[in-house]
Amino acid sequence: MNKTNGTVTTVPYDFTQSPRIDKVGVEERVSRFQKRSVKNEMKLQGLKMALNMIDLTTLEGKDTPGKVKQMCFKAAHLHDVHPGLPSVAAVCVYPSMVETAKKAVEGTGIKVASVSTAFPSGQAPLKVKLMDTKFAVESGADEIDMVISRGRFLSGDYNFVFDEISAIKEACGTSRLKVILETGELITLDNVRRASDIAMHAGADFIKTSTGKIQPAATLQVTYTMLEAIRDFYEQTGIQVGMKPAGGISNSKLALHNLIMVKEVLGGLWLTNEWFRFGASSLANDVLMQILKAETGVYQSSDYFSID
Repeated sequence: MNKTNGTVTTVPYDFTQSPRIDKVGVEERVSRFQKRSVKNEMKLQGLKMALNMIDLTTLEGKDTPGKVKQMCFKAAHLHDVHPGLPSVAAVCVYPSMVETAKKAVEGTGIKVASVSTAFPSGQAPLKVKLMDTKFAVESGADEIDMVISRGRFLSGDYNFVFDEISAIKEACGTSRLKVILETGELITLDNVRRASDIAMHAGADFIKTSTGKIQPAATLQVTYTMLEAIRDFYEQTGIQVGMKPAGGISNSKLALHNLIMVKEVLGGLWLTNEWFRFGASSLANDVLMQILKAETGVYQSSDYFSID
């Protein structure tokens, strides 16, 4: 039964009861996905789908308005590289760059996502995290990518993590909330499952593996565990939650393996950029190279594409 907290719908749950994960079983199932071969027209369809699911990202201390504009130009002009290419789903930047990105992609249909909540560490008081989030939203962010307080989670303070996510979700207003678990710091798949459950019950629109700053990031084992959590949550509540693997997905083969997992665990309903995203800075270039190879028979040099 749902409980509404202001504008946020939360779902009560005993987080100590999250199911234990069979690590060996997960590794066995993931290995099967890695053995799948996707060829010809289905491969091309999958590559274009993956391109349309990318959140093209720049999250560096050296980011400048010029660098953000360059990335946004690339995001909006993929058809200049090859006719018929879809655009990426979104561009993802720091809160201070949201206004720049919003102007740069105006009229393209590309979303602007912003990290917040003292990304990537999350080591800040809730008041600061709320200010960070509200600043991004007021600057025009369509989506917010927040980080959970991993220290509090690992200390077993699950209610704190739940309440913090709920508060950030309320601060998002109509902007969608992606909750970053930073799975590389959660150590076990049991923890990944519990953190996924907490985030979804607290009102997350998406759950996301990583900031991209910590390794390991979006392993297939972690993504599979999170997909199962999403499936179970949907079956229990009827609420659809999106998935965003981020960090370490740099080639098309790995992207296609992820899409195969999504199709088999969650079904075709999730195979749109409304419900599945890749967080990536370099994946787009490899996907573009593979698409052009499939359609023209010729590999382009990686220098053919801009870095951002």
